[in-house]
Amino acid sequence: MRGPDKFSRFEQAILPHLDAAYNLARWLMRNEDEAADAVQEACLRALRFIGGFRGGDGRVWLLAIVRNTCYSRLKRGTIRENETEFDDEIHSLEIETTNPETLLERSRDNEAVRRALEELPEELREIVVMRELDGMAYKEIAEIAGVPIGTVMSRLARARKRLQRMLTSASRKEPPT
Repeated sequence: MRGPDKFSRFEQAILPHLDAAYNLARWLMRNEDEAADAVQEACLRALRFIGGFRGGDGRVWLLAIVRNTCYSRLKRGTIRENETEFDDEIHSLEIETTNPETLLERSRDNEAVRRALEELPEELREIVVMRELDGMAYKEIAEIAGVPIGTVMSRLARARKRLQRMLTSASRKEPPT
């Protein structure tokens, strides 16, 4: 596939899913700049191999490439130290409230969840991110991760239990406001 057809197909199948790609990469790489680099590399790979894309869900195909790109970059050890910390306040939907106490409590909750997610092993974290943050179906996650649906479900259950334990433990350690 060459020329306009290649770019048109890429634009239609891949570009609508860049936000999901960046979100997954950000959680896997734990660094915003590295995530952006990984998504860019994945998009170049997707463009190069768009002729091999058999149609279907472009998001699943792109996220599988992003996932593999992130893990390849992590294995190569070319990751820079965390220069820009992920900030849930910036990356979450804004809910207006005028109560400073509520804002402070929400900020603490967001930070506790972010820390707990970062502590999960990669194989569990990626499943939680795809399911809970991106709202993906089990089947899509299974295709991206290259594992059976049952494995996705069991990893998600284990991740949820771990997160619950970590967040419960963190809330006991947190001083009252």
